[in-house]
Amino acid sequence: MTPLRLALFSLLALSSAAQSQDLLQAWNQALAHEPQFGAAQAAHQADQEQVPQSRAQLLPQINAIGTAELQERRQTSKLSNQQSSDRAAWTLTLSQPVYNRNAWARYERAQLLAQGADIQLTLDRQDLMLRVSQSYFDVLAAQDALATLKAQQAAIDEQLRAADQNFQLGGTTITDTYEAKSRLDLTRASVLQAENALQVAQDKLAALTLERHESLARLREPLRLPAPQPANLQDWLDQSSQSGLNVALTDIKARAAEEQLKGTQALHEPTLALKAQTGSGSDQTLFGQAGGGPRSLNSAVGLELSIPIFRGGETSSQVREQSSRLQQARYDHQFAIQQSIQQTRQYFSGVTTGLVRVQALEAATKSSQDAVEANKLAYEIGVRVNIDVLNAQQQLYEAQRSLSQARYDVLMNSLRLKAASGTLNENDLRAVNDLLQPAS
Repeated sequence: MTPLRLALFSLLALSSAAQSQDLLQAWNQALAHEPQFGAAQAAHQADQEQVPQSRAQLLPQINAIGTAELQERRQTSKLSNQQSSDRAAWTLTLSQPVYNRNAWARYERAQLLAQGADIQLTLDRQDLMLRVSQSYFDVLAAQDALATLKAQQAAIDEQLRAADQNFQLGGTTITDTYEAKSRLDLTRASVLQAENALQVAQDKLAALTLERHESLARLREPLRLPAPQPANLQDWLDQSSQSGLNVALTDIKARAAEEQLKGTQALHEPTLALKAQTGSGSDQTLFGQAGGGPRSLNSAVGLELSIPIFRGGETSSQVREQSSRLQQARYDHQFAIQQSIQQTRQYFSGVTTGLVRVQALEAATKSSQDAVEANKLAYEIGVRVNIDVLNAQQQLYEAQRSLSQARYDVLMNSLRLKAASGTLNENDLRAVNDLLQPAS
């Protein structure tokens, strides 16, 4: 990234955009600018280079060597100059492997690792989707919490004025005023805490998108959250245990470990290569003056057989090491299957039970609203006391905050469920984004 672009992105991060931002826009911004995913893309490109590097060991190798020498002969008694000569030579060598099982195994392993790098990049992409979605909904949840707390504060303030007025008229004791004022002070402290939580959530989202938006698209009202499709848990378990990305990645790593073991075992085997060589040596000086010797040109073509006999036990140790590495990779694959199944069960349950919880909280919110109205009316006619109204209001706003958070949890669990099964993609984000509407 150029200094100019970096400075531009820094300014964007510090500025507040006036227009409303939705989830899909936040995702596209993070996809383009988020540094952690940028590093993952660079790592993916680097891993792809293992294939041509290992393939090069199976292709012809050409080397050219040139030498220039000054030879002198001196007497050992007086170190006087006896004879000197200049010599120049060059050699051109072509080598083509004919049989090298170790090189073939390394090439097969490199291809598997390149496939693993593709899967890892998809995993990193899914992880970015989840991080952006979680940060986005964290901001919305913080905004909802702050809004309900401010509404609760206004309601308590209104109740405080009513209690104070009733006390002035002699209808109630000072206790009602003290109770309302105490509840108001506590709510003010909660508002300050909620404002700080909102600031932190906005900072986290801005760190992903490199752009700050005070206004975000919100969930539509009324809202019907989608159920998981398919609705059968076993279908999700089969998908995640067979096609989950972590499962596929560990499977490829285990297969790569097998090729690594084969390549190490092949170090015990002979190698065969075609060698062709040509070169010229001259006793002339480097500057072209005649030195008295003829120029020579030598060429040779043949097969070179190399048989490893003993390397001090290094190869045997490497074979034992790679055997253990292969066993480790197979255990990692089994663990990935178990973890994928566990996560699938967890997120599927999170969606299904979350939907039921949302329905219960919707009913609780409505009944709590009715309870507030009833307690207010009863307080006005003297049937209820002030603390009853305050408790009813607190129950209402707690139900509203819980309902808001439950909806976001259902959406996040649905995205995590698809990620566990290896199917999460941009269309899923687009479907969630369709549930949003621009902030008014």
